[in-house]
Amino acid sequence: MIKTLNEGFKQLKIPYNDETERKFIKYRDLLKEWNQKINITSIEDDEDIYVKHFLDSVLLMNEGNYNEEKSIIDVGTGGGFPGLPLKIVNNNYKVTLLDSLRKRIDFLTIVSNELLLDDVEFIHGRAEDFGQDKNYREKFDICVSRAVAPLNVLSEYCLPFVKKGGYFAAYKSENISLEIENSENAVKKLGGIVKEIKEINLPGTDVIRKIVIVEKIKETDKKYPRKAGKPSKEPLV
Repeated sequence: MIKTLNEGFKQLKIPYNDETERKFIKYRDLLKEWNQKINITSIEDDEDIYVKHFLDSVLLMNEGNYNEEKSIIDVGTGGGFPGLPLKIVNNNYKVTLLDSLRKRIDFLTIVSNELLLDDVEFIHGRAEDFGQDKNYREKFDICVSRAVAPLNVLSEYCLPFVKKGGYFAAYKSENISLEIENSENAVKKLGGIVKEIKEINLPGTDVIRKIVIVEKIKETDKKYPRKAGKPSKEPLV
């Protein structure tokens, strides 16, 4: 295991400085404090928080996108992962965090204020509802999600938020070749195409994290996303 965040960032070749360190340590402390009040995460050990939350979240970063100016929405953000760590690493990102639990949104609002982050928006609600909202539909360059759901379900939640030419990044860990194969038609219906599967070693572990990059090649049909609950109960095929 890694002992410090600096060590992990070096392995990932992502720039890291004292200010970044200060923000992540404050984030860690707030996460542990709030976790005593509401269920945010089952991960409480410092090293595990560094690796399984913070470093895992920023695996999407590299030298090419470190300073890019993009709008990002994190669907089912939970404790703010991966959206908030991405914002901490690249302050140029305009980040929207969406979660169905009000208490998590309250927590994330406090974290963002404590870390003095700007251009962060918080939405309490369901992806199915906001994906049909003209203020959010097809307004984002990137959608990210670490939510636990099959790719065809996640794509219906996420692709409606993405502009044509943008992409959806689904954080996955298991063997996903069959899942991708079974999701291809659903992704196509939603206006996307699986463009790339990034395989990145999670620092301090033998875990190979897979990030599925789905490019938005055309606008999503207005009938998607369907009403709340339907994407998970009757997944697209």
